[in-house]
Amino acid sequence: MIFVTADTDETSEARALDAGAVDFITKPVNPRIVRARVKTHLTLKAQSDLLRQWVYTDGLTGVRNRRYFDERLQEECGRARRDQSDLSVLILDVDFFKRFNDRYGHQAGDECLRQVASALKGGPQRQGDVIARYGGEEFVCLLPNCALEGAMHLAETLCRQVRVQHIAHADSSVAPVVTTSVGVCSASGRAEFAADVLVGGADAQLYVAKSLGRNQTSGARLADASRPPAPASTSATGATGA
Repeated sequence: MIFVTADTDETSEARALDAGAVDFITKPVNPRIVRARVKTHLTLKAQSDLLRQWVYTDGLTGVRNRRYFDERLQEECGRARRDQSDLSVLILDVDFFKRFNDRYGHQAGDECLRQVASALKGGPQRQGDVIARYGGEEFVCLLPNCALEGAMHLAETLCRQVRVQHIAHADSSVAPVVTTSVGVCSASGRAEFAADVLVGGADAQLYVAKSLGRNQTSGARLADASRPPAPASTSATGATGA
């Protein structure tokens, strides 16, 4: 916001700046000076937006990072409670990733994570959905206005899209290619729930998917915020993938 005014006193300028103005131009105006000052502020704004994007982007994979996910999670939990809408979280883990690194090396491991992230970004996304790298070989999805059934469908789709990348994984116990396991937890804004409990529920379901043999999804509704949800549904996504 740039103030252009006939007032020239310091009090008016101070009030304008206190109100959020980025500049204060007095009349009569010089068009060349106004253009130059507007151009400067537009450049500063573009630089600020780029810096903000870097702060919220994972440097390896190019998807959002955990900081962005954590901030959006708090926002979406508040929105779900206000609107009494559904909210789902997916946690996706690359199966036997340590074995992958041990066999192929860490550079190949980094490339594997980039390919997995690319496959996840290529999945069906609505405006407002978030895909982020949670840490290591784990990725997370935040799905506003999405109940368990829709979240499970997306989880299975993402597993399939990673599998069909055909990233060789000779030391995997479930397939000759890289596969993933996904835990899903969904909550309703009609009941009180905390953000960390929702994520904990998804993590518990990821453990269920792994304990059942990996390369599959497991999901549950967060019926009671005081304890982790019991498994509600599981779905194998196939051993090798086509």
